[in-house]
Amino acid sequence: MAHLDKLIRQTERLVVWLAAAGAGIIIVQMLWISYGVFTRYALNAPDRMVTEATALLLFPVAFAGLAYALREDAYPRVTMLTDRLPARGRKLVTLLNLALMTGVGLFFAMAAVNATIRAFNSGSSSEILLWPRWVFWAPGAVSLVLFTVYAALRLARVALTPSREL
Repeated sequence: MAHLDKLIRQTERLVVWLAAAGAGIIIVQMLWISYGVFTRYALNAPDRMVTEATALLLFPVAFAGLAYALREDAYPRVTMLTDRLPARGRKLVTLLNLALMTGVGLFFAMAAVNATIRAFNSGSSSEILLWPRWVFWAPGAVSLVLFTVYAALRLARVALTPSREL
C-alpha cells in the first residue's frame, strides 16, 4: 500500500502541473482575445487568427483540469443516499464511481491519442494559422491519459483500503 500511495503522490504532482498549464492556456486565450477585441474596435483591423487560435486551444484547456478536479474531490455528486449506507455499501458505490470514471476516461484517452497520432501522421494543419493540428490534440490526449491513470490509481487505493477506513 505504501508503494501505491507514493505512486499516487507522484501522479498528483503531475496533475497539479497539468492544471497549472491549463491555467496558463486560459491566460493566453484571455490576452489573445483581448488583443483581438482591441485591434478590431480600436484600430479597425481585426486579427483573423484570434478566433481560430482560441477555438483550437479550447480542447486542451477543457481536459487539463480533469484529474485535478478528481484530486480535489470537486466533481458534483449526491450523497443523500450514500451517506446512509453502511461502510461496505459506501465503498462499493465509490468503487463503482471510480470504475466508471476510469472506463470513460480510458475511452476518451484512446480516442484523443488516436486523433493525435492521425493528425501527426496526416500532417494536417489549421485553416488560417497553418499550425499542425496534433499540437492542439496532444495536450488534451496527455490530460486524458493522466486522468485515466490517476483514476485507476485511486480505484486501486479504494479497493485495497478496508471499508471501515474510508
